[in-house]
Amino acid sequence: MTESPALDDAMVCRELVELVTDYLEGALTPAQHARFAAHLAMCPPCGEYVDQIRRTVQAVGRVGATPVGPAERAVLLALFRQWRDQSAD
Repeated sequence: MTESPALDDAMVCRELVELVTDYLEGALTPAQHARFAAHLAMCPPCGEYVDQIRRTVQAVGRVGATPVGPAERAVLLALFRQWRDQSAD
């Protein structure tokens, strides 16, 4: 039996959203997975979100691993950071 994460280390919904792809792909570390699972156990809306993402991936399929060039990567990262900063307000 594993211990549940300490309250100070509890995952918040926003972090779960950021990690959902890694979770579905089995790419979380054991510690991240434990925190993710603990959050899902106590947050039904996040459980619904994960199920929606899972169903979306199943319906649409996977996008091929096409390399992203440095310029496109910089644009995408800038857009993500802008979105993140606006969401924090």
